[in-house]
Amino acid sequence: MGLLLYNISIIFYFFIIRLFSLFNPKARFWIAGRRNWQMRYATDWKLKNPDNQLCIWVHCASLGEFEQGRPVIEALKKEYPTFKMVLTFFSPSGYEIRKQYAGADYVCYLPIDTRSNVLQFIEIFKPALSIFVKYEFWVHYLNTLYQKQIPTILISAIFRDNQVFFKWYGGLFRQLLFQFQHIFIQNQVSANLLQSLGLHNFTIVGDTRIDRVLQIAQEAPEFPIITAFAKGHQILVIGSSWQPDEAILLPFINQQLPENWKVIIAPHDIATSHIQQIEQGLNVVHLRYSKANLENITDAKVLIIDNVGMLSALYRYGQLAFIGGGFGAGIHNTLEPIAFGLPVLFGPKFQKFEEAVELTRQRGAFVIQNTADFQRIFEFLQHSENYNRASAIANQYIVENQGATEKIIQMIVPIKISLI
Repeated sequence: MGLLLYNISIIFYFFIIRLFSLFNPKARFWIAGRRNWQMRYATDWKLKNPDNQLCIWVHCASLGEFEQGRPVIEALKKEYPTFKMVLTFFSPSGYEIRKQYAGADYVCYLPIDTRSNVLQFIEIFKPALSIFVKYEFWVHYLNTLYQKQIPTILISAIFRDNQVFFKWYGGLFRQLLFQFQHIFIQNQVSANLLQSLGLHNFTIVGDTRIDRVLQIAQEAPEFPIITAFAKGHQILVIGSSWQPDEAILLPFINQQLPENWKVIIAPHDIATSHIQQIEQGLNVVHLRYSKANLENITDAKVLIIDNVGMLSALYRYGQLAFIGGGFGAGIHNTLEPIAFGLPVLFGPKFQKFEEAVELTRQRGAFVIQNTADFQRIFEFLQHSENYNRASAIANQYIVENQGATEKIIQMIVPIKISLI
């Protein structure tokens, strides 16, 4: 019965996406990317892998999971350069941004999880090893990989007691956890939950995102326009903001921002309508990055980033970061600013992120509910002893929790050797 309901839900989900594709650009990408996939993937893969070399398949739901998986992908490529790498995404927000990723030999959408799709997908690529990153437990994919005895591992996983695996009705998905050859988890809470199911094929290694953000921090480029904008000022970086975040922050920027501070806003949604909405909410001098040059940038108090891809490097210019999403589904990446030693602020929806929970407890990160909260914490951090303490906590968290990638690679090696 559980499998029947799952199959019905998959068909219904596909129908809903097709319906949404009539007016939603993201849904259109989702549908178009999977159209005639069998012929396209088979043809492309023959061109990419004419000698039928062994391949490793890595699946990421979206861009955030890719950033977690990326250090492992790149470490495996160095360890086993003769293996081909296939990277799949479920979401357009991952695929469309990383479809040219040079670390993989082939990047594509994951076909929807039906039994026939899965059999064709695995027949095309014939993965010797499959890696799932953090989330996405597709029943037919995992069942088929297990039945075909293709080793499958899960990395950077984190579990909470409200997930379906730990509910009385979650038997179908509980079974999937036992089909992974190994699960690499982030924390002790996850370990306790897995043990409660009688599962022992896991290791606590931490979060591979930390290794990735350290790499980003070390390689962060300099942007001459941003350098000119920031010169002589302290910078508040607002990353991946949504309208509810901006409704709280823009009044502060307009009325309470000290003279020696400037602001970089990198909204999550860079649609023209959203950029215009931000501009309409500002009564201080502001400028879009696309319109900035070395002559006009110095007069601006606020710089609005109207492109995708710069944010992770922009934290190098900051003294303080606000991370958006905390008044919606959940906060975005807090590790990127933390890697630069920035104290971070965010809204109340942060509980799904291990680093946010821990740093909030240690007061290297701060939760706000409204503009008054933001102003109070901002003023608290203007005192050097408070700021330095919060910054040191952020730095310490990164240093103490790095190295998950190396631990994973060391344990993957015996699995890989058995395949050669």
